[in-house]
Amino acid sequence: MPLRILALGDSLTAGYGLADLKDSFPAQLERALVAKGHAVTVLPGGVSGDTTTGGLNRLEWSLAAQPDAVIVELGANDGLRAIDPKLTADNLRALVRRIRRDGTPVLLTGMLAPPNLGRDYDDRFNAVFPTVAKETGVLFYPFFLDGVAANPALNQEDHLHPTPAGVAIIVARILPMVEQLLAQAEKAAREKSPPP
Repeated sequence: MPLRILALGDSLTAGYGLADLKDSFPAQLERALVAKGHAVTVLPGGVSGDTTTGGLNRLEWSLAAQPDAVIVELGANDGLRAIDPKLTADNLRALVRRIRRDGTPVLLTGMLAPPNLGRDYDDRFNAVFPTVAKETGVLFYPFFLDGVAANPALNQEDHLHPTPAGVAIIVARILPMVEQLLAQAEKAAREKSPPP
């Protein structure tokens, strides 16, 4: 039976602006994992415009799918709206702890603040993600848009959302960390199922 990974996120996960959702992050990630021999289904849980507050508000509904692991990709819209980094941290902490309560492993992805909000905000916002990951002991991928951000060739005309080629780079770079997440999920599944 394939393991189920929930990709809980915002427009970067939802595939905003892409002509075909086969090019979205969940779909490309699933294909990449299957190509490496993993029996896995990636559940799309992206809602465009979602903040960490929105993600927390819909978490119980999202977890009804009973995923074996969760990738949390939220926070970009908090930065775009200059939301207090303390609220972002509180929301992410609550999200991760709720998911972990069921013994479900988590991969938290980081985000960087937009460059126009000043050094103080940047420092506070950028520290949220590694801090929450360290406090909760979950896997951490420092910057979801690594290798893609600010590259016009890999982003749509809004300069915020990746093209299909940009998504492919995100998937390639995050793949080793997702394989670690899968290993944790496989271990958790073995521990949950009684011996024969």
